[in-house]
Parts: sequence; structure tokens; C-alpha cells
Amino acid sequence: MRVNMISVLGLFIPLAVAFRCTPSAFQALLPANATVLLAQTVQNDSTFHVPTDDIAYPVSPTHLRALCAVQINVTSSNSSAYSFGLFLPQEWNERFLAVGNGGFSGGVNWLDMAAGVGYGFAAMSTSTGHNSLSNGSTWALNQPEKRIDFGYRAMHGSVVLAKHIVEKYYRCEPKYNYYSGCSTGGRQGLKEVEMFPEDFDGVLAGAPAWWTSHLQTWTLKVALYNLPNTSAHHIPPTLYPVIGAEVLKQCDPQDGLVDQVISDPVGCDFFPEALLCAPNVTNQTSARCLTAAQIGTLYHIYNDYVETNQ
Repeated sequence: MRVNMISVLGLFIPLAVAFRCTPSAFQALLPANATVLLAQTVQNDSTFHVPTDDIAYPVSPTHLRALCAVQINVTSSNSSAYSFGLFLPQEWNERFLAVGNGGFSGGVNWLDMAAGVGYGFAAMSTSTGHNSLSNGSTWALNQPEKRIDFGYRAMHGSVVLAKHIVEKYYRCEPKYNYYSGCSTGGRQGLKEVEMFPEDFDGVLAGAPAWWTSHLQTWTLKVALYNLPNTSAHHIPPTLYPVIGAEVLKQCDPQDGLVDQVISDPVGCDFFPEALLCAPNVTNQTSARCLTAAQIGTLYHIYNDYVETNQ
């Protein structure tokens, strides 16, 4: 891993050392609508303490490489703003990595950034423009500008400004720019490819939570299939592992290799009746089985979802 160097009085030092890790130094790089929330040096093999208001990603990354940690706030409209975090390692691999969020989480994903730093990346994460846990969505009610931030503006704006900071910090543009995210993070990656293909050289979009208007109605519908909790067709959480194990048993071999990974889900014709309880079963969990009514619920869940206007 190479570190860019400059000559000072005949000595070569890392470029990151030549740029002071202070709020004033970074503020000088920012446009008028952006301000520095923090800028601090993190020593080698130490911990970055996540700000207490980051409720979505509260875990502080440990055993970090020596780096400069920065957080920037950007005003995106008269009624919205987003922030992003940036880890700038002292030993840089000349590559930039942005990481994604999950669910409706509003916060900087410092922990995933830290994984990138472990490989030498300058790593970034955006708050998406609000502060909430993954299942919180009240921030979006009657807030169209916040929804725009969550949809694409916070990620793109954070990436553009973060790459500008990286270039000034190391006095060198990143050779390659990458993105990695899953679920909402996968959606963020696809949206970047769709709207701003110049942002990244490579995008890893895992399990993208795409077409939100349909995805969320399907999530609601699945819940309704299994309600109320007192009904005969209700499947309690204690039986979820039983169903998962049976799906793996039937569908793992479809790709020609039994390896605990279902690589060909479309090629598997799952047969829920394999889980049907024998007569007189009194403990379904220990018997690892489902009633006929519960298997009916499985059919509702695994069948195609058809949206109607009724």
C-alpha cells in the first residue's frame, strides 16, 4: 500500500500529515451551504467514538488505522439538510469507498466505513438527511425535501463533496471510486448508477430495496397474512427457523452443490406440505412442523404478489 509523499526540507512525509485534521482546515474547502461538525485525529489501533446523536449506527469502531475523522453538514433546501462522515486514513490506497444505509435508518454508518479503512480506503457514509432508527419513518411525513434527500440527493451530494475533500487532503484524486451497500444501501447504489453513473467506477448493490411504493405495501401484506396472532393460521416466530431449515433442505441442492447456500431460488419448487404435522402433535416447535392452516399462510407468502385496485 503506497502513501503519497511530498518533500519538506529534504524529507518525505505522508501527504495526510501536511493537511491539518482540524475543523478550520476542512471548512476552508467547503461551499457556503456546508459546515464542519467534527474533525479529529484518531491514533493507530484506537477507537472512534460515534457521536451520541447517531442513533441508527451507535457502535463505535475499534482498532482503527491512524486516520482523520470528519463529519460535514450540508443544507440541501430551506427545510432539509444531510451530513456525511469521512474517514481519511494516514496510509491511503488511493481509492474512495462510499457505504450505504439500511431500512429507514438516518445516521452516518461509521462501522461500515471502518471496514473500508481496514483495506486502506478513504471511506464515506451519508446520514440520508434525517435521524432515525431503521424502522422509523415519521420524518418523511409532509417533508418532501427530506424524502428527496433520502431518495438520492444526500448520497450524491455527499459523494461529490467527499471526493473533493479527499483530493484536497491527499493532493491527489482517487484512482478509483467504489460503492458498497445492501438493502436500502443496495437501492442507493442502483439509484447512483441510474442518475449519476459518473460517481463510481464500481458499485456493489446487495439485496436492493427497490421500487419502494410496492416493496412497502408487500411488507404490510405479508404481515397481514400472518395476523391476528390468535388465529389458527398464525405462524409464531419460534417456527421461523423450522421453515428456514426446510427451505434450505429443499432448495440448496438445486444449483448442483449442497453448501448451505441457495444459489438458484427460481429453480426450486418449494413444497410446504413437507412440514405438515402428524396427527396429535402437541408441541409444534419440538416436532418441527406446521398445521394445515399455517401451511396455507406459507402459500400466501410464497406465491406471487399481485397488486389490485380493490
